[in-house]
Amino acid sequence: MNRKKESKKDLVAGLLCFLMTVMTVVIAADTPQGEVLEGNINEQPKAAGEMTDVILGDERFDLYLSILENERVAVFTNQTGIVGDEILTGDDEAIPHRFGQDSDGNEIQYGIHIVDALIQYGVDVTAIISPEHGFRGTEDAGASIENSVDERTGLPILSLYTSDKTNSLTTEDMDLFDTLIVDMQDVGLRYYTYYISLYYLMDACAREGKQVVILDRPNPNGFYVDGPILKEEYKSNVGVLPLPVIYGMTWGELAQMINGEGWLTAGKDACELKVVPCDNYTHQTKYELIKRPSPNLKDMRAVYLYASLCYFENTVVSVGRGTEYPFEVYGCPYFEGIEGNDYSFTPESMEGATEPPYKGEICYGHDLRNVDMDDIFDQGINMDYMIDAYKDYVFLSYPDGRQDFFGTPDENGHYWIDLLFGTNEVRNMINQGKSADEIKASWQDDIDLFKEQREPYLLY
Repeated sequence: MNRKKESKKDLVAGLLCFLMTVMTVVIAADTPQGEVLEGNINEQPKAAGEMTDVILGDERFDLYLSILENERVAVFTNQTGIVGDEILTGDDEAIPHRFGQDSDGNEIQYGIHIVDALIQYGVDVTAIISPEHGFRGTEDAGASIENSVDERTGLPILSLYTSDKTNSLTTEDMDLFDTLIVDMQDVGLRYYTYYISLYYLMDACAREGKQVVILDRPNPNGFYVDGPILKEEYKSNVGVLPLPVIYGMTWGELAQMINGEGWLTAGKDACELKVVPCDNYTHQTKYELIKRPSPNLKDMRAVYLYASLCYFENTVVSVGRGTEYPFEVYGCPYFEGIEGNDYSFTPESMEGATEPPYKGEICYGHDLRNVDMDDIFDQGINMDYMIDAYKDYVFLSYPDGRQDFFGTPDENGHYWIDLLFGTNEVRNMINQGKSADEIKASWQDDIDLFKEQREPYLLY
């Protein structure tokens, strides 16, 4: 990632200079599912073995500005849409430990946002479209967010999470634009709702004849595939596509798959799709994000552990919402005095978690902030956390007067963990006392089939 010490004004000027001076031949690589825009990058040659910066799709203005001429453009984005993931800090080598801070704990200033950059280039931006948590990424999970106006630009912000609709735009909204630009950082898990919003927007654009342009970004969990594939019966607001929990694809790749597999209502290849790919990225790149992708993922360790801890949501166990370390700690009041549950925390109301589970109560459990990062990478989905907590709860004579460990099922008999995994089989195996290895082995065939299915859509 680039980390240059310069003002936003200087950055914009540099971008303008870049566009005016670089002569690039743009090639539209036609594929059945869309077009991948390709071209030369204006960069200095690298010495042998020298690391190269990942160049994000939104930085490659020479590839996509021409297709936005005379177009009314809506931008699907949020607080993560920083062009090039630019950090403006005095320490060029500083990698933030906590999002928004450098390694010394100092507050970071960020580079230009994609909306501002497009306006600087004279693009006719007519609307901003925001996902769960809102344009600024501060609202609680699932919170209703009404349409508003961006104070900086005066543009309308069309929320996909208003009180009367989820993941849909009105006819009047769709009439505001001809092309949809997508620039948002995702974390690559099937229950993370941003890709669901992307899917519904692609569906609407295919229906209405609108062009979709994906400014691709790395997937921080893009180096592996894990988890069962979503079954039709378990479709919900945390899962709509037949993907494994961790699908190992960028949005550019996933959008091509959505189009090419015929998952859109209008049918196969119905969306006029273009992808501006990243450069210098591979699926083995451990890409460091610079901003919280959502309020309760506050650093990279949480981004990685999220794949193992999210299944505690709506169970008797808290994942640390209402603390400074959500998805890095877990526990509940019941575990006081149970061997191994030595760490304690007390959830409190804060931005992004105004009413966290067990607010004001002491929870006892585990602190994972010292787990080796390589161990997290190697394990993928770690089922031991869930299995150990379940056994501790059973030790407390569950269900003798206590609620079900997994919470309360919905009207279809589905528990929240079933919706997250896309099947009830994992919960059933936990109830049956199966080991973590046995549970993970149960979805290996699904993973092998999915990897074959996604192969034609991979760009990196």
